[in-house]
Amino acid sequence: MKKQKHLKGWNEIKANDSWAIFKIMGEFVEGFEKMSRIGPCVSIFGSARTKSDNKYYKLTEKIAEKIVEAGYGVITGGGPGIMEAGNKGAHQAGGTSVGLNIELPFEQNDNPYIDTDKNLDFDYFFVRKVMFVKYSQGFVVMPGGFGTLDEIFEAITLIQTKKIEKFPIIMVGTEFWEGIMDWIRDTVLKKFENVSATDLDLIHLVDTEDEVIEILDSFYNKHGTRINF
Repeated sequence: MKKQKHLKGWNEIKANDSWAIFKIMGEFVEGFEKMSRIGPCVSIFGSARTKSDNKYYKLTEKIAEKIVEAGYGVITGGGPGIMEAGNKGAHQAGGTSVGLNIELPFEQNDNPYIDTDKNLDFDYFFVRKVMFVKYSQGFVVMPGGFGTLDEIFEAITLIQTKKIEKFPIIMVGTEFWEGIMDWIRDTVLKKFENVSATDLDLIHLVDTEDEVIEILDSFYNKHGTRINF
């Protein structure tokens, strides 16, 4: 009887999953249609909890302004904190300001600096991630939490395994990121040999807005902008 009960519940899940495909397809179609029209952009990631008086909020604004001045738009997760600072800097510089929002039980609400025609809402994290990876010419990663770490490591994995084209991954804030970089270098690479030394070349660690632009310019002076897969 217990087996039959479990199977009944599983069959209901399978039926719901089949219908969910159409909603997932809808998110992909809308995302592809809108994102394919925005032109080359750089994504900025970081904590939603960062306050506007924090030095990294202010630095993010400067970085976003410089990114626009260099000829790119800015994509963020559309919420508060570092995301707001990225959209604010792009908006103030008169550039493209994109927000890829996700419905969450806390922290997430649209910030006011997103272009009204470039404000997308997602229910599924994996669809949203595809948009970041497919349409970004680089990731600028400010101090953040688990979501920020997730974005970094997924991008590195996709580049490492050649599932997407290589693009710059720029981690900003030595005081925040040097601990995890030391762990990757000393433990993951040297002690356990779970990555190759060349894999670390995918990551840049910097502290200023000028360094961010130097890395982007250096890369795209050699490689033209393009969609990543």
